[in-house]
This record gives sequence, C-alpha cells and structure tokens, in this order.
Amino acid sequence: MKGFRLNTNAAAVGLYIRATYWFTASTSFAIPAVTIARSLSDTFAGIAPTGAIAFIAAQFIGMFAAVVLGRWLWRD
Repeated sequence: MKGFRLNTNAAAVGLYIRATYWFTASTSFAIPAVTIARSLSDTFAGIAPTGAIAFIAAQFIGMFAAVVLGRWLWRD
C-alpha cells in the first residue's frame, strides 16, 4: 500500500484505545448502535435518552476528524 508507514501502526492503535477509554462516558459507548441501545435501558449505567442524540453526533464528528487525521498521517 502506497504511503503506508508500518512504524505508526502500534502508536495509532494505542492512541485509539486510549481515546475510547478516556474520552467516552464508557468504553461501551464508543459505537452509536450501543449508545442507542443503552439509552433505552433504565439503569444507572445507561445514558439519558435526551442526551443520546448529542452523544451520537459527537461520535460522528469524532469519526470524521479521525478520517481527516488518518488521511493526513498516511498521505502519499
């Protein structure tokens, strides 16, 4: 694959795991489908249904930012 640098893979995986741990309410909320499911539960570990839309929007903004950053890091 052109533009692919093997020495950055380990750092990228480590940063992804750290980001999902530190920058989400819970690591299980890193996926929008899980956020929707947890917003429908009535437990202390869930997310309020009123906050789910904003949370999912933030997840998609983070995804697009990661794509832009990834394309910049692994550019030709």
